Amino acid sequence: MDESRPLGRILLFGIQHVLVMAATPISAIFLMSATLRLGSELTVDLLSAAFVLSGVGSLIQSLGSWKVGPRLPFMMLPGGAPLILFLAIAEQHGLPTATGSVILTALFSFVVLPVFTRLLKFFPALVIGTMIVIVGVNLVKVGAVLVTGQPGTPGFADPGNLGLGMATIGFTVVFYLLFTGILRQLAVMLGLLAGTALAAVTGAIDAGGAGGGELVSLPQPTPFGSPVFHLVAALPLMLYSLASMAEATGQTVINAEAVGKKIDRRTDVPKTVRGDALTSLLGAFFGLPLMVTSGENIGIVRVTGVRSRFVTAAAGVFLVVIGFLAPVTRAISVIPSAVVGGTAMVVFAVITVLGIQTLGRSDLDRHTSTFICAVALALGLLPILVPGVYGHFPPSVRILLESGVAVGAIVAAVLNILFHHIRPGIAARLTVVRTEGDR
Repeated sequence: MDESRPLGRILLFGIQHVLVMAATPISAIFLMSATLRLGSELTVDLLSAAFVLSGVGSLIQSLGSWKVGPRLPFMMLPGGAPLILFLAIAEQHGLPTATGSVILTALFSFVVLPVFTRLLKFFPALVIGTMIVIVGVNLVKVGAVLVTGQPGTPGFADPGNLGLGMATIGFTVVFYLLFTGILRQLAVMLGLLAGTALAAVTGAIDAGGAGGGELVSLPQPTPFGSPVFHLVAALPLMLYSLASMAEATGQTVINAEAVGKKIDRRTDVPKTVRGDALTSLLGAFFGLPLMVTSGENIGIVRVTGVRSRFVTAAAGVFLVVIGFLAPVTRAISVIPSAVVGGTAMVVFAVITVLGIQTLGRSDLDRHTSTFICAVALALGLLPILVPGVYGHFPPSVRILLESGVAVGAIVAAVLNILFHHIRPGIAARLTVVRTEGDR
């Protein structure tokens, strides 16, 4: 893991990691742009920032310094549930408040970290799995809107866009079916490239925005203006950060096992969490949602057997360079949203599957576990499946209720405490009282 291989090999393996994870920041920024109706210049700037901060975060986690970064082959990226929460806050309270919420959440992570291990028992696989399923369903829906457009708007469900989205998914399936090993790991990225090529052939790409301009550009700080801090608005993101810490715990343990490193969870897991929080804090000043460690790249480490953390550090350098090269980010920005949406649907549907796998380890044979999961899913999916259901509630209450992820996590955690912690304790005390009464 700590071995520095020949430079040529390190660079080659680093490019491989970049190719595997590149679809996620691209999808994340396109989702932001389409949902919030951002201009093309701002989209390019955010895409540049996403690549740069993903690279910086990967360097922090891979190389480590003091108590930040576990020195494991980690990559970092934006996207997932934090992106959806960021978009929800932005739509209801504005982009400056969404940026302020990311800053508050990053600081909250540093503050709550000392007591984090005590909270883990309230977020078992049952709670986390339920939350991840809700996240996956929500993300697939958002990805699908990139393909179809918003219902009721001109061009909704345009056959051409539907064809591009479905073709992108089809290409991904074909590549995954025909290839093995590393090429199979690249199936999602290859599907994106094939969908883009098809779009170019059919004239669905407007290449006008890709030409001209400067060769090098720097991400612009505070692209949405000065951050606005609203504690209630940031609450869903803060709640998610607790689950994100639990996920970081599992990823740190799995990654350490993959590279054969013995770790102390009490010291190494906090290093991963601090790396996430620091990268997120930096990213917030460039308009990005929370940054998280990438599970896909842990899979690459397992498949290839290449354990060196200097490989992911090299990948981090590549990402920073890509972010600074304006022609590259401009070229990426002209990819049709339908192609990105098709890719996003596949990538984000995997999250739903991971949630189901997590639930499979939560003893659903117990009737109480099944009941907890059912109630949490029902309430968590309600605002996703029926948008605007809480439209008549006060804004401060609506921001929390309309976050299906936060509602699902809170309901699952509270019911888990009631059924699996409080109720058994009360039952045990009643048994003791009855036994003593019989005597």
